[in-house]
Amino acid sequence: MPEPLPTLPLIWRPRRSRHVAYSLAALMVAGSLIMAVVLPEQFKAPDRIGMVAFFAAIAWVLHLIGRIRVVADEKGVTVVNVLRTHRYEWAEVLDVTLADADPWPRLDLADGTVIGAMGIQGSEKIRAARAVAELRILLKAKGEAPEA
Repeated sequence: MPEPLPTLPLIWRPRRSRHVAYSLAALMVAGSLIMAVVLPEQFKAPDRIGMVAFFAAIAWVLHLIGRIRVVADEKGVTVVNVLRTHRYEWAEVLDVTLADADPWPRLDLADGTVIGAMGIQGSEKIRAARAVAELRILLKAKGEAPEA
């Protein structure tokens, strides 16, 4: 009996890294604002602004880490990694693999390239296995040449 097709759209996001990234970002911005207020008078406005801007830049990098995800919809798969977002039609994705030691699954593409899907974290073993299984089911159902 074939496995039931998951309902779309599906969004896979890591839990731990997302919580850590956004918690640290909020802590850094709040801490820098408090420090900017309580610094001694020898630190002038440009120093305070520079400190807040520096920690805001670090918070932006943490946001880039926190926003990673993999989205499957009717038309294909969107992979949002730290720096780049990739959009693939179902026919472009041939397979998804996740070995035990991999930090995230790899999508094998029709053009011969491989891309990491950071939105599914290998460290979250049970969630990652379930996400990869759901993605495989979708690939078989929605791919251009499904297996017999």
